[in-house]
Amino acid sequence: MQEEIRFATFNVCNLAPAGAKLYDNLEPLSPAQYEAKAEWTARQIDLLDADVIGFQEIFSQAALRDVMSRTRHYRAATLAGYDATDIAGRMLPTVALVSRLPLAGAGVAWANFPAGVTVSADRQSADDNACRFARAPLHVQVILPGGQLTDVVVVHLKSRRPDYRHGDGNDAIAYALANLRSLQRRGAEAVALRVLASELGHTGRPRIVLGDFNDIANAVTTAIVMGAGAPCEPGAEMRARLYDANTIQLRQDALRHAGYTNIHDSTYMTIDHILVSEHFHPASPRAIGVLQEVTYLNDHLLLGLPHASDHGQVLARIKLLGNID
Repeated sequence: MQEEIRFATFNVCNLAPAGAKLYDNLEPLSPAQYEAKAEWTARQIDLLDADVIGFQEIFSQAALRDVMSRTRHYRAATLAGYDATDIAGRMLPTVALVSRLPLAGAGVAWANFPAGVTVSADRQSADDNACRFARAPLHVQVILPGGQLTDVVVVHLKSRRPDYRHGDGNDAIAYALANLRSLQRRGAEAVALRVLASELGHTGRPRIVLGDFNDIANAVTTAIVMGAGAPCEPGAEMRARLYDANTIQLRQDALRHAGYTNIHDSTYMTIDHILVSEHFHPASPRAIGVLQEVTYLNDHLLLGLPHASDHGQVLARIKLLGNID
């Protein structure tokens, strides 16, 4: 039986066909630019060599299939994902999952928040968008070597980009309020994700939540998703929450640690994460595997390659503990 499984998350940065208009302030890719981006992305995927990869900023599943056809190791892999458009028919960013392990079924996009969760503090006045994910998380059931069914959720939470509204001014207060709106949206999405992840936890199956959280591991929004510090029944502390793979990995080495996935205003941040349930925690008596090592593929961030992603990739290596019944 396969002794190690590898999970990765990869924000590809606006993967779309050549000529597709994505944003008003962004020119479409030319055929040559698309070719360079597709080839680089395919090489990076092969370099990760993960069994399961969660993707963000996928504007076209067809474009992702084209990238997979350019890889050496993923041409036969299974793709789960969905396309989305706005009312004008313009492509919207989504998430996707590619797996070399078998899947138990098609992925399910969680478009709506659970009941009672909304961006607005006034639930009576909340509009439809206040009760929906901006980019629906994708839930896929992956079958691990040995047959263990595992819930994998790919996420892309609201960015830190200020959320300006029509008529906002250009002063410091308007900027602060626009940032607050983004935080409120990301916070509500984090709460919704925590509720949904908790519901999955009731099955007792292993869970992995990975993707672009647009915040560091110690941020309140990320902690909400993990359920860190949440009250629970005595003895159920480990069962109720998720853990940052980087924190619980066995191969901790402070001298070589360079785990950043994004550079913004000369600040190095890790905003892409892999969260796991206790089933992969070395301290859990119910572990079926242990987090051996988390690595970051981020050298391209310093090279300034125009066709490369603006995010580093995160790879988690998990050693399975014997046969899984």
